[in-house]
Amino acid sequence: MNPFSSGTRLRDMIRSIRACKTAAEERAVVRKECAAIRAAINENDPDYRHRNLAKLMFIHMLGYPTHFGQMECLKLIASAGFPEKRIGYLGLMLLLDERQEVLMLVTNSLKQDLNHSNQYIVGLALCAMGNICSAEMARDLAPEVERLLQFRDPNIRKKAALCSIRIIKKVPDLAENFINPSASLLKEKHHGVLITGVQLCTDLCKVSPEALEHFRNKCTDPLVKVLKDVVNSPYAPEYDIAGITDPFLHIRLLKLLRVLGEGDADASDSMNDILAQVATKTESNKNAGNAILYQCVETIMSIEDNSGLRVLAINILGRFLSNRDNNIRYVALNMLMKAIAVDAQAVQRHRATILECVKDSDISIRKRALELVYLLVNESNVKPLTKELIDYLEVSDQEFKGDLTAKICSIVERFSPEKIWYIDQMLKVLSEAGNFVKDQVWHGLIVVISNATELHGYTVRSLYRAFHSSVEQESLVRVAIWCIGEYADLLIKNSGMLAGEESLDVSTTDAIDVVEVAINHHSDLTTKAMALVALLKLSGRFPSHSQRIKDIIAQCKGSLLLELQQRAIEFNSIIEKHQNIRSTLLERMPVLDETTYSGRRDGSLPTAPVKIPSGVAKPADAAPLVDLLDLGSDDTPMPGSSGNDFLNDLLGVDLSSTPSQPGASQAPNLGTDVLLDLLSIGNPVDSTSPTIDSLTPSKDSKSPLAALDALSSPSISAKASSPAGSGSMMDLLDVVSPVKPAPDNNGPAYPSAIAYESSSLKIMFDFSKPPGKPQTTNIKATFTNKTANAYSDFIFQAAVPKFLQLHLDPASGNTLPASGTGSITQSLQVTNSQHGKKAIVMRIRIAYKLNNKDVLEEGQVNNFPRNL
Repeated sequence: MNPFSSGTRLRDMIRSIRACKTAAEERAVVRKECAAIRAAINENDPDYRHRNLAKLMFIHMLGYPTHFGQMECLKLIASAGFPEKRIGYLGLMLLLDERQEVLMLVTNSLKQDLNHSNQYIVGLALCAMGNICSAEMARDLAPEVERLLQFRDPNIRKKAALCSIRIIKKVPDLAENFINPSASLLKEKHHGVLITGVQLCTDLCKVSPEALEHFRNKCTDPLVKVLKDVVNSPYAPEYDIAGITDPFLHIRLLKLLRVLGEGDADASDSMNDILAQVATKTESNKNAGNAILYQCVETIMSIEDNSGLRVLAINILGRFLSNRDNNIRYVALNMLMKAIAVDAQAVQRHRATILECVKDSDISIRKRALELVYLLVNESNVKPLTKELIDYLEVSDQEFKGDLTAKICSIVERFSPEKIWYIDQMLKVLSEAGNFVKDQVWHGLIVVISNATELHGYTVRSLYRAFHSSVEQESLVRVAIWCIGEYADLLIKNSGMLAGEESLDVSTTDAIDVVEVAINHHSDLTTKAMALVALLKLSGRFPSHSQRIKDIIAQCKGSLLLELQQRAIEFNSIIEKHQNIRSTLLERMPVLDETTYSGRRDGSLPTAPVKIPSGVAKPADAAPLVDLLDLGSDDTPMPGSSGNDFLNDLLGVDLSSTPSQPGASQAPNLGTDVLLDLLSIGNPVDSTSPTIDSLTPSKDSKSPLAALDALSSPSISAKASSPAGSGSMMDLLDVVSPVKPAPDNNGPAYPSAIAYESSSLKIMFDFSKPPGKPQTTNIKATFTNKTANAYSDFIFQAAVPKFLQLHLDPASGNTLPASGTGSITQSLQVTNSQHGKKAIVMRIRIAYKLNNKDVLEEGQVNNFPRNL
């Protein structure tokens, strides 16, 4: 016989495939067998159809395509005999799924088999329907399945219940048809039928509120009785597992009771006694018992309040924590995290056991226990818990130190009773795991140290000691050199000694040595830059050591990092040439605003705009509107961007515009580079606007640029005004030359348009064009509040397609008065690279706070004037 003919037995094909040495040999065997099966299908050979389909199922399980045999399944299902139907239904469940249209052809066969006189064929049809039933099939066959729930044979009733679960999940509208039949299944004595009936009732409660209410009122007491009978039942070998009668039925009953008791005090009260009985009588030395106890605890935590039961449940979880099985301890920790919200005091009793879990060898248990400890901390136990965690930090694994330090720092920051304790704990963490600490942690520590004036001496001495024992910890080194730069005089003089504190004998040379070690032993840019600043500060504190400090700083002049090179050159210049301003320049930093820092870090206060260096990709959150119109172009200007950032970095001064005087007009910020503006060679401003001479500070001037005079730089005292219509830049050498103003020409007029209007807000756009630039449009947006309540934190944002460029100027304010009694204005400039071909379109987003609640409105502006 041909080994690959349709008559080949299944076991022979399996033996041939397993004998293959390589994947190529296996593919060859499968390919020949599939060819033989296709030939048999084409010949419509009924004798070997069931054998061929069995082969196809094996080939399908190996991962090869078998779609060509799907119709054979339908032919076998339509056969009269049980063996053919069994192979046909098995192939149907394996080779097809509910998404395939071929399945529609089998509905009629299923209906006939569900009404068949042979109960085994009925069972085959129910199994197939329970596995691949689609929504259409469920609607057509639901009456037959509902009828079979009352069938005489328990196996058919069990399969019908499982099939009903699939039907109500596919078509929830049919749930009401199964409420009464499923309730009758709860009276069954056969455990197989009972467990499927309980599961059917549970799923009905989830998809139908009517079913939930029905079972709550009619079935709670019967279910409690069933559970009590199961708990107190005598030994039955057919249901016994590890000495417990049918733990699977236990668990299903507890789950259904949890659903019924959640949110209903009467139902919860009726099941309290049986839950207490299950919790106390179930043995916990076997996995089956632990599974029942876990479900019992979960049910107790979900039903309405009963403090005694909850304490009992939490004590069970405490016993779980002492179990040697990691899985049991893990689920116990998970449940305790949920229990904290219900009864934190009961969980606190197991604090010592939970802390031991933090030191477990299993990383999953360590992390979960750490999260639980974090939730347990409060003002009364913060000190002992923090001590335990810091002690463990010394011996913990490297991969766990990151999570552990993050939690310790957060605990210390949230629950610190006093600043000295906060500083002590943070120094311990930095000494043990400073390389794992995030930047915001040591930033916050510096802010706290700055505010703790009476602890400056104590802190700098503690950091000096810690530095010598933990010089490899980057974050500790940064905080130490910052404090030495600020408070080195207190370190040397032993000022601000606390009671019981040991004095230190530190010389000026020792303080400088610390900073020099930081520069030589650390390659991080931030650490080296902070060390250079500290050295500059020390040169002001100890002028007699300026030469040594200058020599140390000079080592960085040849650095490949531009930042260090620039700082080294500038700092040495200050030490050598600017003795007259050095003492003022190097004064101790003022106290940092702790509230403002905390607010900005938590996001409750606006932060400074992110400055993106040239050549560095924009961060994902730099342009929140980028997804509105798929704005992916890198050259699209950032909303509200300005050219002040360069000079801010160069001189370290704030050039943000000060609020205008009442009644005075404020010139719009056109985003011109400030260095060009200083020489009056940038984009011209309106000739009617007052021109400010930035380099000649007047008597009343508050400009930070007035400090430039102190650097003895030659000043340029010339008032320059630019014509409104001029688009060319002035020659650098003609800075002080007078320029004749050009005649005003505002270009063509365009009608105003209502860009956006809702029941609460109205936005008007006024349009104008600069002469000679038809592709550029200036827009003045006016925002009016239509409600009786004022809006605070008002922010307007806009986005345009890639062929447009958008520039937004700062708004005139961030509070919009109520009832149209005032308005906010904001200037926009749109440049259309496809002018004359494509019209301007814009997506807008308006955010504000109304009664301390965030409100967000969005819209699209399509009604721009034609030819704009």
